[in-house]
Amino acid sequence: MEGRVIAAHGRQYVVELADGSRLPCFPRGKKSDVACGDRVDIKQTSDDQGVIEAIQPRTSLLYRSNEIRQKLIAANVDQLVIVVATEPAFSDELIARALVAAESEEIEPLIVLNKCDLADKLPVARQRLAVLSNLGYRVLELSALEHAEDLRPYLANQTSVLVGQSGMGKSTLVNALIPEARAATREISQALDSGKHTTTHATLYHLDADSHLIDSPGLQEFGLGHLDRLEIEQAFPDFRPYLGQCRFRDCHHNREPDCALIAAVDAGKIENSRFSTYHRIVGNQRNS
Repeated sequence: MEGRVIAAHGRQYVVELADGSRLPCFPRGKKSDVACGDRVDIKQTSDDQGVIEAIQPRTSLLYRSNEIRQKLIAANVDQLVIVVATEPAFSDELIARALVAAESEEIEPLIVLNKCDLADKLPVARQRLAVLSNLGYRVLELSALEHAEDLRPYLANQTSVLVGQSGMGKSTLVNALIPEARAATREISQALDSGKHTTTHATLYHLDADSHLIDSPGLQEFGLGHLDRLEIEQAFPDFRPYLGQCRFRDCHHNREPDCALIAAVDAGKIENSRFSTYHRIVGNQRNS
């Protein structure tokens, strides 16, 4: 049988079958590379359990990693929705890292600035995101409490995954768009039989027949250990016009003479904050 993984918890998964029924499943072997959103081949082993035999080819895989392990977030997604808020303060570097991960997998990014009803906090948050909107990244301003529906048109006819730091209002947004989400989460918890300790890594909800939303837990870091320096610099769209123009082929864009990126920064063609973020990311890669 074929199905789609709609929830993950450790090595336990909930697979939705073609008829809409849901079956808890385990992968074969000790190691699991299954992600929420995966299309899988399964074999039913009992009335209420199955085994994942194979993962079907993916169109994309969003994950984070460090020197020790990798954490799968979602598979087969078209859009990455990065949720930030006017408060608490959000991390510019985490946004940049998420954008790099999206660019490397050719996933379309969308930044949602939540809690825009806090008028006194809005100008600062808007200014911090201006460098990204000026680069062409889409930024949608809303209040999940009052105008969550503003996001719905951006989710139409594709599979989107929500990511963001804890406290940004991601859950409020999901519950406003999908009122039955809480009930669905309870149903999944019961299926996994994990009791009060259930922490689902990611959950897929259907907005309609062609639109799906994957919610993921709040995160405080976004490791890019699976990408090398060249892949990271290619994922900065503002760097691309200057790549390959440095005097040295293996230029690290640090102190080398005739570096095209440094020249672009000095000329104001690349924002210094973006260049600094790039070096922090690459520096962390080197130190890990």
